[in-house]
Amino acid sequence: MRVDAHQHYWQLARGDYDWTGSDGGVLVRDFFPVDLSEHLERSQIDKTIVVQAAPTRKDTEFMLELAQHNDSIAGVVGWLDLEHTDFREQYESLRKQSKLVGIRIMIQIMEDADEVLRPASIQALKFLESENFPVDLLMRSHQLPSVLKLLREVPNLRGVIDHIAKPDIAQGQWEPWASQLQEIASYPSITCKLSGMVTEADHQAWTTEQLKPYIHHIVKAFGTERVMFGSDWPVCLLAASYERVVELLEEALLDGVNESEKTAIFGHNALRFYKLEHLIC
Repeated sequence: MRVDAHQHYWQLARGDYDWTGSDGGVLVRDFFPVDLSEHLERSQIDKTIVVQAAPTRKDTEFMLELAQHNDSIAGVVGWLDLEHTDFREQYESLRKQSKLVGIRIMIQIMEDADEVLRPASIQALKFLESENFPVDLLMRSHQLPSVLKLLREVPNLRGVIDHIAKPDIAQGQWEPWASQLQEIASYPSITCKLSGMVTEADHQAWTTEQLKPYIHHIVKAFGTERVMFGSDWPVCLLAASYERVVELLEEALLDGVNESEKTAIFGHNALRFYKLEHLIC
């Protein structure tokens, strides 16, 4: 079972996605399962995890509706307001949907990343920690100090770092990103998505060789059992086709990763993280 652990769908008429307008037009259109199906087939990807693209409850409900009618969607990572007074009630309501497998915290859009450390957020995340419920963490590399503070508060959070924390690959950024990710990897319940890398590199001139050191560092830090492939489609289209993103990781993993480990990275790790072990075959 090959799984894409991170991709998106959206419908512009819903009005949730104002951020898509800054890309010059590539992303300013609807994206539905029918648009991805042929690419999944070409790349031999069996299932996907669909991740929220807007910080709204309606976006989560939209994805869950898609999941009910599209077998390719193994699970949905939605969104909830951690600081809302009825956070737990909303969580319990959404948990009734069998395909909700996680929620995502959008630290990236916070004016100050330390907002995630406010008491209500910490209380909500400690609740999710007690539930052992999967949490995606979206951030940029300069926000990693706040994430490290967060993990000291909720050290057993079942969390995954999206897009290797978005280092500025185009400018060759390495430190302090590399050391901070190494420290994050010391938390055994935290995993990392090998996703979103081509869009942090030069969109027109990135190469596999340029991205290899970042990929190898993540695999070495987290181990092959705590990393997972994600395409970040359709956002990846800013810099590469779906097929090319898959090829990139396959090429980068040629050295030092055996077939069993590759199988884990391209699917089984994601299914275990999101508690979808019944799909492993």
